Amino acid sequence: MRMYDIILKKRSNLPLTDEEIRFVISGYVNGEIPDYQVSALLMTIVFNGMNARELGTLTLAMAQSGHMVDLSDIDGITVDKHSTGGVGDKTTLIIGPLVAACGGKVAKMSGRGLGHTGGTIDKMESIPNLKVSLDQEAFINQVNTIGLAVIGQSEGLAPADKKLYALRDVTGTVDSIPLIASSVMSKKLASGAQAILLDVKVGSGAFMKTLDDARALAKAMVDIGTENGRSVKAVLTDMDRPLGHAIGNALEIREVIDTLKGHGPEDLTHECVIMAAHMLVLSQICDYEIALSRVQEALNSGAALERLRMMIDAQGGNSRVLDDESLLAIGKFTYDVTAPQDSYITHMNTEQCGIASVMLGAGRTVKDGPIDYSAGIVMHKKTGDAVMAGESIATMYASDESLLANACKTYLEAITFGKTAPVVVDTILDMVE
Repeated sequence: MRMYDIILKKRSNLPLTDEEIRFVISGYVNGEIPDYQVSALLMTIVFNGMNARELGTLTLAMAQSGHMVDLSDIDGITVDKHSTGGVGDKTTLIIGPLVAACGGKVAKMSGRGLGHTGGTIDKMESIPNLKVSLDQEAFINQVNTIGLAVIGQSEGLAPADKKLYALRDVTGTVDSIPLIASSVMSKKLASGAQAILLDVKVGSGAFMKTLDDARALAKAMVDIGTENGRSVKAVLTDMDRPLGHAIGNALEIREVIDTLKGHGPEDLTHECVIMAAHMLVLSQICDYEIALSRVQEALNSGAALERLRMMIDAQGGNSRVLDDESLLAIGKFTYDVTAPQDSYITHMNTEQCGIASVMLGAGRTVKDGPIDYSAGIVMHKKTGDAVMAGESIATMYASDESLLANACKTYLEAITFGKTAPVVVDTILDMVE
C-alpha cells in the first residue's frame, strides 16, 4: 500500500477503504508517512469530503492511536457533553450536577481555553485547591459514588488528532466539516462515554457562522457516533451573543453558583435545563417530558448545587466558595463600559467580546500560556436590551489597570446600537439526531 496511490484515489473523489484509512493514521503517528503527503490528503478531503463509513473509520483510527479510556466499571450508562466552544459558556458545570442529581452518570474530560473561547478546566482551576487531574481508578470511583467527575484531558488521548490538528492549522485545512467532526469525536470516542450530547454553537462567536453549516457539522458528528455504536444527539445553540452575563474564569464560576441557586441568567438556565434533560434521555433514565420536570426539580430543590459541592470536595477543592463567593478572586481594577446614546443593543460580535476578555488576561493567546483567573467582564446589557446614554452596559475586571482601556474599546466596538429593538431568538435553535 502506498500513500501516493491513496492521495490519487481521494483526489479522484473515490472512497477510501477502512484499511487505507487505518494505514494513513498509523503511518503518520509512527512517523512513517511525511507531513507533506498527509497535507496533500487533507486538502483532497477538504475538496471532496468523506462518506459516513470513511468518517467513522477515520475517527475511530484517530481515537485508537492512543489510550482508550475504559469506563465499563461505572454502573449505568455514562454520558458526556461536548461544546464546540463559545463565549461565556459555563454550561458543563451546571448541566453535570443537574444530570448527576437526577441519577445520571457524567464522566467528562474537558479542555482548556485558547483564543476567544474559554475552557472548562481553566474555570474550575479558579476554585482554590481544586484538582483537575485524577487517575482512572479515582475517576471511575468518583462517578460511581456521586455521579459526576470533570477532569482535564489526558496527554495520551487521541495523539493522531493532536498531530493532524497542528498540520491542519498551517496548511489551510482547518475549515472542513469532516476534519472538524473527526477531530472532536476522536477525543469523545477515546474518552469512553456510551452516550454523548453535542452542543454545536452557531453565530458570530462560533466556528460555524450559519445554521446550515452547524447542521452539517452536527450531522457528521452524530453519524460518527452512530457508526461507532454510541448514542448521540446534537443541540444547536445560539452564539450570536455571549451566554449568561459573565465572561472570565472566576466570574463564570460565580455565575454557575448563582444559577444552581436558582437565580442565574434566564438564557443560561433555560439552555442548561434543556440539555440536561436530553442527557437523561440519552442515559435511558426517562423520556423527555419527565426528564424536564426532574431536572427542574433538581434545580429548585438545591440537589444539583449539592452535587457540585460533592464534586468540588471529592476533587480537593474548597467547597466553601458555594457559600462565600469572595473566596473566588476578582480583579481589583474595574472599568465601566457605557452606552454612547439612547438606543437598543441590536447585535453583539461575540468573538470580539471574547477577545476583549482575553485582553484583560482572562484567556490565553498561546497554548499553555498564563491566565488571570480573576479577570473578565460582567455584562449588564445584551442583545435586545434598551440602554440610555452614559448607562453602564458592562463592567471590566483586571489585575493590571493598564489593560482596561484597550479592552473597553474592543468591547464597545463589538456592540451594534440601533433605534429599534431587534428580534431576539431562543438560545436553542435546532436538534439533530
